[in-house]
Amino acid sequence: MANVVVVGAQWGDEGKGKITDLLSKSADVVVRYQGGVNAGHTVVVKDQTLKLHLIPSGILYPETECIIGTGTVIDPKVLLEEIDQLEALSVSINNLMIAETAHLTMPYHRMIDLASEERRGSHRIGTTGRGIGPTYADKSERTGLRVLDLLDADQLAAKVEWAIAYKNVLLEKFYNLKPLDPEPIIQEYLGYADRLRPHVVDGSLRIYKAIREKRNILFEGAQGTLLDLDHGTYPYVTSSNPVAGGACVGAGVGPTMIDRVIGVAKAYTTRVGEGPFPTELLDETGERLGDRGAEFGTTTGRPRRCGWFDAVIGRYAVRINGLDCVAITKLDVLDELDEIKVCVAYNIDGDRCEDFPSNALHFARCQPIYETLPGWKQSTSHCRSLEDLPAAALNYLKFLAEIMSVPIAIVSLGAERNQTIIVEDPIHGPKRALLYHNGSDVPPTLS
Repeated sequence: MANVVVVGAQWGDEGKGKITDLLSKSADVVVRYQGGVNAGHTVVVKDQTLKLHLIPSGILYPETECIIGTGTVIDPKVLLEEIDQLEALSVSINNLMIAETAHLTMPYHRMIDLASEERRGSHRIGTTGRGIGPTYADKSERTGLRVLDLLDADQLAAKVEWAIAYKNVLLEKFYNLKPLDPEPIIQEYLGYADRLRPHVVDGSLRIYKAIREKRNILFEGAQGTLLDLDHGTYPYVTSSNPVAGGACVGAGVGPTMIDRVIGVAKAYTTRVGEGPFPTELLDETGERLGDRGAEFGTTTGRPRRCGWFDAVIGRYAVRINGLDCVAITKLDVLDELDEIKVCVAYNIDGDRCEDFPSNALHFARCQPIYETLPGWKQSTSHCRSLEDLPAAALNYLKFLAEIMSVPIAIVSLGAERNQTIIVEDPIHGPKRALLYHNGSDVPPTLS
């Protein structure tokens, strides 16, 4: 039995959907522990592309229980659209469960999100406009609505009426928007309640019972470490905690119940939205990475900014999350490059910095210090073992493992499930290093 957290080790969009789908095969329960419809993951199965925002990708395995945890914020309309999409493909949603204490995204949250971002002007954050920040703000302000409120018509009506009376003042006086009528919203959400009611459970209790039964549980985060509200590149962050510690809060379990943490990182780096990005490539190479990697946001369709792999961020993700191992995705995107650069440190006003700076002003001034490795100039998409990889590709992976001081357990070389090298089974395998530049089973010490 193993309880495993999968977390993004960069700015999100690292390919967690595929890795979660891959690991879900060995999991009895998959739990989504934070975020909302601002996140998304794409899973490709038998030439069928599925874009999911709230439902864990473990739903594709009929015997796997999928729980949307209390730390998420749920837009019922989008959730039902995903359910309809899955049912149209004959994917059963019988094992889908929704924590009754998860908060609801309401129409006024989306309105405030868009209006607030517009008002920021040149200081905009680059939100998805899906109402996530305002939903979490109401949660913190203790004025939010939760899934359990959907199940009581009188309670829902009373809470929506009060909330809209409160929000209308903000919409009219501050944002110059038309006020909302509560009645259509009440009826809309009561309609959602009819369909969602069979899936609503006490999420924490359900997860705890599964742990007591010694079942394999996979905790799935959205976004990535550098978008964490507390530990990311603030203020250009999300409104929740994608880091591994957020799994305990968002799922409702204690930290002693987590056995292993797996980080997911691309073989290069991408970022959506605003904010500093030291290794960003504003040239032909950056465009090639974007084109070959199909770098467009699952949720917004916005093109992702592309750059070289940033090992400073990688080491930070190892530290903040306590990563036991890493999955490297999209290695094949680098196949055509003559040479590949890795950022090993930053130059900040003439000083070398090997640790991620917590000061946002310092981070904005970071200039990357690179080491250059040779490319392999041949396809890797067919490789299914480390021995199949070109020597330069294997050396690149070993370099990343050494510079971040973390083992690489999985290598992804395409969108399909079988385009994967399993160096170590992160759920059932031994908790030790298997891919290091120095060939050791002990993480190397960085000088």
